[in-house]
Amino acid sequence: MPTRRPESFRFPGRGRDAVLNALADRIPYISFLGISFERHGDELTAVLAFDGKLIGNPRLPALHGGVTAAFLEVAAIIELSWTCYREDFEGTASRGESAGADAMPRLPKTIDFTVDYLRPGLPRDAYARARVNRSGRRYASVHVEAWQDSRSRLFAQATGHFLMAAPTDAPK
Repeated sequence: MPTRRPESFRFPGRGRDAVLNALADRIPYISFLGISFERHGDELTAVLAFDGKLIGNPRLPALHGGVTAAFLEVAAIIELSWTCYREDFEGTASRGESAGADAMPRLPKTIDFTVDYLRPGLPRDAYARARVNRSGRRYASVHVEAWQDSRSRLFAQATGHFLMAAPTDAPK
């Protein structure tokens, strides 16, 4: 029976959560909105912790549409970057090379992002999961769904297209 290698071996000097946090730290808006990420295996869930500053319509009250759109876009960008990093890391690990902070991918640039507001976001925590539909060397397509109480009752969803950073643009 094959044995699993410890996480610290697969990400030398860093756990997967530390790598994920390093990716998220590259977007300052994430901390301003109070977004965090939970990792379960290879699945990421973005969490938007409720804060009164996120309310757009105090009469309802409801989350601001811009906050909802930013939350979905951030979830898509981090999922896409995380997926690319994992694939790159697995490739270097299979060749016996190590991947460190230098191997962190550049963040993709948004080409377009379409949000469907399905119902008002209530004043409570929100969750989102993104799925990379296509990812090539130059272009990627990502779909994101957001919910609050029940994953079967979405309050917003989005589809985004992103320009991938060229390998020669990678930070050194």
